[in-house]
Amino acid sequence: MTSPILPGIARLNTADDDTAAGFLYEVCTSTAWVRAVLAKRPFAGLDELCEASDVAMSELTSEDLGAAMAGHPPIGRPKPGDPASAREQCGMTGASDELKAELLELNLAYQDRFGHVFLICATGLTGEQMRDAAKARIGNTPEQEYEIVRTELGKINRIRLTRLAGPAGLAGPAEGE
Repeated sequence: MTSPILPGIARLNTADDDTAAGFLYEVCTSTAWVRAVLAKRPFAGLDELCEASDVAMSELTSEDLGAAMAGHPPIGRPKPGDPASAREQCGMTGASDELKAELLELNLAYQDRFGHVFLICATGLTGEQMRDAAKARIGNTPEQEYEIVRTELGKINRIRLTRLAGPAGLAGPAEGE
């Protein structure tokens, strides 16, 4: 017996290309990633969608990876008005002013060293864990960071795709909008 296709995946499969691309762009701001995942439709399920994401992520050039990173705010400063960004960084909720200041300082030092924001899959991490990861990673080589960032983006994409696949993940506008 096969499982029914999740509502969000069904909507992604049946949406026109522009609409589906818009859904995927909310997951990852690399147009190369969006095009690669879009080309694999239709998806039989979440595993197939996540596999398409993983393959697309592994094939991103450094320029494409930069585009994907550009869609992420610094840790400790979620995008205003973006509930997904706030949810992903909820480990900073209740963090002390001292910890927030320390993480801001680390973010700036990291950005000076690598030329982009410190990126980590923050879901489920505390502020202290994010700070410790930033401290540990700032000593990496650019090549090491490039691969770590690719892995972290892949984790973030999988979490976002899982949310997107669910019943409310691709809800259209409410009636009257």
